[in-house]
Amino acid sequence: MTLRTIVLRGGTIVISVALLAWLVADARWQGVGARLARLDAMALAGVTLLFVASYAMRGARIHGEFRDELQASGHGDRAYLRVLRLTLVHNALVNLLPFRSGEAAFPVLLGRWFGIGTGRAIVSLLWLRAQDATVVLALAALVWPGLALPWRVLAIAAIVGGAWLVPAWTRRHPVGPGGDPSSKLAKLRALLERSTRRNAAGWLWTLANWVVKLVAETWLVALALGATGVPAATAALGAIGAELAAILPVQGVAGFGTFEAGGGALMRTQGVDLAVGLEAVLVLHAVVLALALSAGALAAAFLPGPPAVDH
Repeated sequence: MTLRTIVLRGGTIVISVALLAWLVADARWQGVGARLARLDAMALAGVTLLFVASYAMRGARIHGEFRDELQASGHGDRAYLRVLRLTLVHNALVNLLPFRSGEAAFPVLLGRWFGIGTGRAIVSLLWLRAQDATVVLALAALVWPGLALPWRVLAIAAIVGGAWLVPAWTRRHPVGPGGDPSSKLAKLRALLERSTRRNAAGWLWTLANWVVKLVAETWLVALALGATGVPAATAALGAIGAELAAILPVQGVAGFGTFEAGGGALMRTQGVDLAVGLEAVLVLHAVVLALALSAGALAAAFLPGPPAVDH
């Protein structure tokens, strides 16, 4: 490893730690300090391991999405670790930057590190986010308070059916011999067909990731609520409400405000005081952000990049 690489990667860690320290020192965190201090160390370690498993699954999903390109470009047996590095850096930026502007890093890094075209990367990212939204929305419909069973079933069917239509459209309406393969619609359809080609594997990784992630977040919300002794189902509503709010395109710096409001509002339907719920979800947000920044910094420092980056 060259001196330049050591300096760049060391700088990444310093900047990430400085940003994290700035966020923790902000006045908005003073009300949750006591709840953070009460978190059980062993339970927090368990939550961290679940998040590590979630990160690994996200890396596997993106590795599977671009497997053909990675094999063709000769990244070899280190391809997964390189993709994991990209995944964790991208995740850190998405968690930190406002208005989900960190998403822009995905096509940029894929192009610079692996030579993947911008159009392919953007369409793939949109499909990955559509899969995420489908799973979170379906889980929300499954547990939404006070929703009658017929409406619950109908909502889940509509959400899953909408996601199914995308790959069905790309396969049943290919560009025919008389069609114009250079049209924007034809290009979009071709890119979507490529992104949905390994549909079953992508959905399995997506579902597994969200189950693990939401279990970790539910556990963390329950820990933050502490002595209030709310049921696990209520803590799960806090986690799902926060993630539903995180889907919104309008976000503040590091997602503060909307994330907490979504989780606190859903727990309020189960009798949890809004102020208590907001504090508990803010604890969740603090830990999620700390883990995302730490994982991104460690990945940038220690996981292998493409050969052009390493040298």
